[in-house]
Amino acid sequence: MKAKIGVLPLYDSEKDSLWMVPGYMDGIIRAGGIPYMLPLTTDKNILKELCDEMDGFLFTGGQDVNPLLYTDKIQYYCGEICFERDEEEKYLLERLINMDKPLLGICRGLQILNVVMGGSLYQDIQTERGHKITLTHKQKHPYNKGTHKVEIFKDTILYECIQKESMLVNSLHHQGIRKKGTDIKINAMATDGLIEGIEIEKAKMAIAVQWHPEFLYKNDESSQKLFDLLVKKATL
Repeated sequence: MKAKIGVLPLYDSEKDSLWMVPGYMDGIIRAGGIPYMLPLTTDKNILKELCDEMDGFLFTGGQDVNPLLYTDKIQYYCGEICFERDEEEKYLLERLINMDKPLLGICRGLQILNVVMGGSLYQDIQTERGHKITLTHKQKHPYNKGTHKVEIFKDTILYECIQKESMLVNSLHHQGIRKKGTDIKINAMATDGLIEGIEIEKAKMAIAVQWHPEFLYKNDESSQKLFDLLVKKATL
């Protein structure tokens, strides 16, 4: 049986529609899994059933995480917030971590995972940390090209997966981790000190990266390996 991977949907508030970046799905298919785009819902009965039914989960990019979730005031430089998505993903993450089911977070996925574990975010890294930001973290199209390197720390699941001490990544975010959450281990960092990857210690697989492997996987083996690891862990 192939691993069933639940993929959190992207939400377009202007069109009131759900959508998906093909790379999220195709990376999973290439890895031998079957991706399922999940509904946007806060119905706990549906979410419980999804947790039981899916073998693994991928938390995608998208809107900013509500600062109220990490007890901060919403500032003018915070971007669009999707309250329903925050509630859904918070519930899923808490339940999945307790169940020890494999999960991969990408961009927003990294941020919401850190927040759920008790960490906090920069609502806008240029505004709140601009004097220390020396890299381009919000690149322009095309997104399938790397813009800066990240250091991959040894003694982490990410390093075991990629087997590299550094890699070139793309960057499409304006928020980032301010304070890491409890039981969160940093596995990757940019040269300007911004956290680029985290994982939960002792978890079967709870890994998240700030970059976007869904745009890089076709030509970058390290990016595809993240999808491969998710599917592999989901089959165990």
